[in-house]
Amino acid sequence: MTTSRKKWTLLSLFFVLLMMFTIGCGSDSGQSETDSTTAEENTEDPNTSEKSAPFPITVTDGTGEEITIETEPKTIVSVIPSNTEITYAIGQGDKLVAVDDYSNYPEETAELEKIGDQQLNVEKILALQPDLALVTEYQHQNNPDVLTQFKEAGTDVVVINSAESFDQVYESITLIGEVTGASDEAEQVVSEMKESLEVIKEKAKAVTEKKKVWVEVSPSPDIFTTGKNTFMHEMLESINAINTAGDQTGWVKMTEEEIVTLNPDVIITTYGYYVDNPTDAVLSRSGWDEVPAIKKQQVFDVNNDTVTRPGPRLIDGVETLAKLIYPDVFEK
Repeated sequence: MTTSRKKWTLLSLFFVLLMMFTIGCGSDSGQSETDSTTAEENTEDPNTSEKSAPFPITVTDGTGEEITIETEPKTIVSVIPSNTEITYAIGQGDKLVAVDDYSNYPEETAELEKIGDQQLNVEKILALQPDLALVTEYQHQNNPDVLTQFKEAGTDVVVINSAESFDQVYESITLIGEVTGASDEAEQVVSEMKESLEVIKEKAKAVTEKKKVWVEVSPSPDIFTTGKNTFMHEMLESINAINTAGDQTGWVKMTEEEIVTLNPDVIITTYGYYVDNPTDAVLSRSGWDEVPAIKKQQVFDVNNDTVTRPGPRLIDGVETLAKLIYPDVFEK
């Protein structure tokens, strides 16, 4: 090898080594910057993320008013059973410090302070100093001064709409989830309710002969039933049953003579919690002997709370009605 070739070879080798060193340094420098950035990101306070700290939060309540809640509530009062049940269902029951007199589910409600019915014990509520009060449209319309007292005392007041359909119940659950810091849990409850209802509807497709159902929500002499725009009507539709009062709207009063002409195949009562033996009372009514439901002994009382209370247990109500009305389809 000549001297010039040796010099060129050594020079080439020097440039190769120099390039490798430069690339290596560049890679190390880039990695260091990435590691540094990652380390800085990992050391950020997790409490600053939106997911970890959803508050303050602004929502639109049942009246259409925008409400801003600055911090997650630690103590809650509920003035209606449905809101109480929803609060427990989304895992926030331990925050409840007081409920209305009629909140009876779950059993833990028996241990809580009672704050009256539609006429609230304002002094007791103020003394408890709750962070959040879940109230109704009734209070908003009839006791605005009371709600103002709560707000002035530092309690966030959220009006939950008077739900009359499953979709509106889902909205109520979602809203309560948002204002209590349990949106994910609320979403899960709603999802499970929807899935369960779809399963029931799918099974109801096996019904070949629809039955006519008379629903009685109060006993004689002042008999009321349920028409359109009520849970019971929606429940009957979902299981392929016919509401004999389906041409009416809301809660309707009817006479025994009018009811007999409807010829229901099944009669459902919902007042067994305050009337003894409601089924026997209906079966023994004078002049009802030829009614199909009476002749076939198809009269049943169901838990009122599961068919009229706008909360998660409405699905239990649908399942109960389905099994009573179509046992051959739903008891399989």
